[in-house]
Amino acid sequence: MSITAERKAELMKEFATKEGDTGSPEVQVAILTERINNLTEHFKGHGKDNHSRRGLLKMVAQRRSLLDYTRGKSEERYKSLIERLGIRR
Repeated sequence: MSITAERKAELMKEFATKEGDTGSPEVQVAILTERINNLTEHFKGHGKDNHSRRGLLKMVAQRRSLLDYTRGKSEERYKSLIERLGIRR
């Protein structure tokens, strides 16, 4: 369900805005998207896991909040981010 440290490092490297960037909205959204995708796969086999579903809904809400923040700061960064991650809006 969680992502490995190696995968997290790859995402940080790919979406970082500068060297050593771990906290920008782009990196946070990329990590949340990876976790959301993993949980979505989990629910295909465990449909009644409501405790994890609550966590999924919280992650989706947090990602939405970060995307709204990014959109408010720069429309261009927002559009490139959702395009790179394949998020529909």
